[in-house]
Amino acid sequence: MHLYRSTDGRVIAHREDGPRLVPVASLAELLRLRSAELRTLLEGELAPTELAAAAAPIDGRTEVWASGVTYLRSRSARMDESSDPDIYDRVYAAERPELFFKSAAWRVVTDGEPIAIREDSSWDVPEPELAVIANRHGEIVGYGVCDDVSSRSLEGENPLYLPQAKVFAGACAIGPAIRPAWEVDAAALGIRLRIERDGRTIVDDATSTASLARPLTELVEYLFRAENFPDGAWLSTGTGIVPADDFTLRVGDRVTVEVQDVSSVTNPVAQGRASWDFLEAR
Repeated sequence: MHLYRSTDGRVIAHREDGPRLVPVASLAELLRLRSAELRTLLEGELAPTELAAAAAPIDGRTEVWASGVTYLRSRSARMDESSDPDIYDRVYAAERPELFFKSAAWRVVTDGEPIAIREDSSWDVPEPELAVIANRHGEIVGYGVCDDVSSRSLEGENPLYLPQAKVFAGACAIGPAIRPAWEVDAAALGIRLRIERDGRTIVDDATSTASLARPLTELVEYLFRAENFPDGAWLSTGTGIVPADDFTLRVGDRVTVEVQDVSSVTNPVAQGRASWDFLEAR
């Protein structure tokens, strides 16, 4: 089963018996339910419906947050780029994970919509990640795909520039579907990154959630320790794929992030704030 939010406002569960209309006004409404209630609803009697173009599967007051330095490869890359490398070594082994805000629901882009490189950044990369979707009660109820687009030049210059390196127009892309958590074993999911430029593939790399240094439940527990999420939250769980240091995204590149058994997202790369004016109409 996959959950979609259509551009005409419907919430659709695409099950083995076809697309079914979920009787709610929003995905946010679903994320107010307990996990058991949500499963009962989605697996119960639902009216048939037609599929439509998919919007980003996030709405309401749902936020996207992200985790950092959760893979050994990410630790090494952050240490290499940073003017203060010890902080990344320490956080990788620390009890408390690195968590940071990524996007409000209305700013998120999805399949086919552009991701960004900042005009004041010289080194920009996609970060392919498994996202966990937690309900308002802190229970993991779904999985998604997130591309945590980042400016490595800004983050490397000074760790205090992290919000500018991570939060900007076009910096958060999510796949068009949510996979219910009870249908997926997330312990060893394959994650793949492909980047095309001028008609050829220039990056094709893969990792697995088996390499995560922290349990997903631990990341969610820390996120919910001191904050309320009335419409739940997406938490992107960090990247284990980092392109070579001589690589940076360019306008016109095409980036695909795929998470096994969950979803995928493909986005062209653009630049300039006007490229995301369309988000204001949502």
